[in-house]
Amino acid sequence: MAGIKSRVVAVVGAGVLAVASTLLPSQSGLDAIKKHEGVRHGAYLDAVGVPTICYGSTSKVFLGKRATSAECEERLLEDATYAGRGVAQGVKVKLTQGQYDALVSFVFNVGETQFYRSTLLRKINAGDCWGAGAEFDRWVYAKGKRLKGLVSRRADERKRWGEGCTLWQ
Repeated sequence: MAGIKSRVVAVVGAGVLAVASTLLPSQSGLDAIKKHEGVRHGAYLDAVGVPTICYGSTSKVFLGKRATSAECEERLLEDATYAGRGVAQGVKVKLTQGQYDALVSFVFNVGETQFYRSTLLRKINAGDCWGAGAEFDRWVYAKGKRLKGLVSRRADERKRWGEGCTLWQ
């Protein structure tokens, strides 16, 4: 855990553009994931029936599993770093730290496969920053049902994303 945690960067100013592969989730980005996921130390089924624990972690989870606070923090860092690699592989334009954090949260929640197939990613790579931002609002459904928690999460991600769009001009 120390290796991953020591690589998590502090919030970089919104005015800095960088290639996604050079960025890491910031503490602010991790805190946003925590806020939207919440923490549960016992395994449960999420909104679509996937066994989940801690801050939305689904790796090697089975019902009845328990995790300590330290294990939940470690899972969060691992899962966010994994999501960040997915962002770096898909995004071909420079991003601000806030935009990167928004996409890490998004990929953390929906998965790489959905991200790679998304209009959101196509608009990002086409340089349509504002159009990409509007795409977040489409991802508020689970099994066809609009979820209040996803509406809130996407609004937060869209706000983080949009704060960097003025730098794309």
